[in-house]
Amino acid sequence: MLINHTVYDCRMDKLKSFFAGIPRSDRDHFAARCGTTAAFLRNVIYGQRKAGEKLCVAIERESGGVVTRRDLRPDDWHLIWPELAEPMKEGA
Repeated sequence: MLINHTVYDCRMDKLKSFFAGIPRSDRDHFAARCGTTAAFLRNVIYGQRKAGEKLCVAIERESGGVVTRRDLRPDDWHLIWPELAEPMKEGA
């Protein structure tokens, strides 16, 4: 699968900035809460690995929504989580 690197790099900047803003001593704890390692998150940030669906949800949750599933999977988020593509209904 080809990755649109312009979009991917831009979206990963969000994760990179968020992760860099976490004190070094807390990065391993953040990664553990996401069910991964800080090294794996760095691989995602630099485009060497792709975040799986569960990891995307965990990062969105643990970042308080600062980094979203859409940011982490810009090419296919709408296929994995179609409910995110549906407009919000009034009164819901």
